[in-house]
Parts: sequence; structure tokens; C-alpha cells
Amino acid sequence: MSDDQGKIRITWDDVNKAEVDPPTPVAIPVTRPVRPSGDGSWGTISPQPNAAASMTTSGGSVLLKGWFYLGAAGLVGAFLAWMFCEPSFEDVGVQGWGSAFMFPLMVILMSIGFGSAESVVERTWKRAFLRGLASTGLGLVLGFFFYGIANIVFAILTGLLVNLGADEDGLPSNPLFWLVRALAWAVFGMAGGLIFGIVSKSGKKTSYGMLGGVIGAAIGGILFDPISLMAGGAEASRVIGMSILGASTGIAIGLVESALKDRWLYVSGGPLAGKQFVLYQDLVTIGRSQSNTIYLFKDPEILEQHATIEHRAGKSLITACGPVVVSGQPLQSRMQRALSNGDSIQIGRYTFKYAEKERAAKP
Repeated sequence: MSDDQGKIRITWDDVNKAEVDPPTPVAIPVTRPVRPSGDGSWGTISPQPNAAASMTTSGGSVLLKGWFYLGAAGLVGAFLAWMFCEPSFEDVGVQGWGSAFMFPLMVILMSIGFGSAESVVERTWKRAFLRGLASTGLGLVLGFFFYGIANIVFAILTGLLVNLGADEDGLPSNPLFWLVRALAWAVFGMAGGLIFGIVSKSGKKTSYGMLGGVIGAAIGGILFDPISLMAGGAEASRVIGMSILGASTGIAIGLVESALKDRWLYVSGGPLAGKQFVLYQDLVTIGRSQSNTIYLFKDPEILEQHATIEHRAGKSLITACGPVVVSGQPLQSRMQRALSNGDSIQIGRYTFKYAEKERAAKP
């Protein structure tokens, strides 16, 4: 009997023809540890094979865009100032109280709107109230201060234009006079942007707000006289011009802030989908309490403070206090990870996209 009898022979041809079924992927649940007190569990988060691909990428509601809600706040503030002061506004002759108070009141009401609008959108009601209150006080002081500066700028430049040979009676139809008004009105926009940044307690937000305010108010100023000529009446031109001033100032503040941001979180899923959080502070807190930098509501599974993002040595480091998933990688409590541009972050029912401005590599 041959020694090979009863043995199984496998050739290379048999190996090459063999078909092996791929392994079935299994999601690994990340379970929160049991709370020290209470009988509720923290729940689970199961990372998906490709969390970035599965994230909701819809643009979200336009109501949550900074340029929109700041533009709306500016529009409402300017319109209310016009509505209160117009009955007593006089173009010529004895000036009524409306003539003296329209522009300062406009700065005050616009500043209140700018200061509280963001907090209202984020549903941090206490913060909205405090910012609105602070904006009122700052607006009362800075509104009249910048009104005086704007009047000085307007008077000097108008006098210079007339001395250079411009027809004083035909100034409203002179494009150079439109530019003069734009420069004077830019002072009001600067005030609104300044207050917006101060109540937000951010130096960068202050500078971005002032720049946006100058641009937006200048646009409103340069359009005022052409609108007046088309409207054929001072009252109609004022309400349209004031409204454009307020709206364009708010829109420009929002657009400038968005264009110059360095690091930010874009909410791609959850109740705030479409909202953008610019990360100004070196330490940003995220959680269910309104005291956090980023307040996440309508999710009882999110902790009072669920995570932090710290900016250190040019890097953004996320630290989990509760379950967090970063680009498919689960983080348990006290775990930390450096964020990269494009990382997805899942906290409860919320999903975020982390982004940062690309910087040129040092030579």
C-alpha cells in the first residue's frame, strides 16, 4: 500500500480557485460607564465604518447663518429707530428730538440686536439677556459718541467738497457726496461692530465686527442718496436708507467673521444643523448646560459638560468627558485626541465637522 494513500493533496491551482467570503463587519458599541448616582444609563454610541461619509451634509436652515440673523437684527433695530424718531424728524428749520436721537437710537437698537441675536439662535436665554443689557449700556454711551464723530466727518468732508467747486444744492446727485455720506455712516457701523465684539468678550470678534460694520454701513450710506432721488421723498428715503444701513451692517459683520475665521465647528446634524461655531477661545466647552461655550439642547444623554476643545501649541485637542466619536474613533471619558481639518465629531444626536484655515508651511 502506498504511503500517500488516504492523504489529501492541495495544489496551487486549488488554492487559486478557492473563494473566501469576506468577514462581516461588526459595529463595536461604546458604552458609557454607570453614573455615580441615579438609575439612568448613559446610553451607547456605535461608530459607523465611515462616520464622515454618513454625516448629514445639508446646508441647514438659513435662519442659523450668522449673516442672516445679524442682518435681520440690524434691519429690525434700524427700522424701529426710524419708526420712533420719524414723527419728530425735521430736515430743515428747528430740529426736533427725532433729528437728534434717530442715529444714536439706531446704534443702540442695532447693538442690542447684534449682541443678543447669536445667543437667541443658540437658545442660551440668560446669555442673550445679559448681552442685550450690556449692549444697551454700551450703546447709550458709544451711540452718542460715534454720532458726534460721524457728524464731524460729514461736515468736514462736505465742506471740502463744496470748497472744491461742487454745487451745494446739487450735492444729493453728486457721486462724490454719496462717498462722503458712506464714510460718515461707516462710523456708525464701526460702533455696532465694536459693541458686538465687546459683549462677546472676544478681541478677534471685536476686530471682525468693526471691519464688517464699516463695510456694511458704508454700503448703506452710498446707496442712501440714490434711493432718495428715486423715492422722491425724504421720509421714504430715510426708512429705506436706514433699513439698508442696519441690514447691510449686520450681513457684513457675519460675512467678515466667517471669511476671517481660523478654527470652527460646523453643525452638520441635530437641532442646530447649519450653525457655525467659530472657536475664538483657547478653551471651548461643549455640553447640556447653557454655561458652556457651545450649548447642546434637546438631548438628555449629553452631559452637563460633555467635551472640551483646547487650542494648544497650534493644535486643537478634544477631550471627552462622556462618549464622543471622532471620525469613527470612539473616545471614552478623559480620552484626548488632536483634531485634524475635516474630522467629524459625534456627540449624542449632534454631528459636527471640524475645520481650520490652512496655513502655509514654514520654509
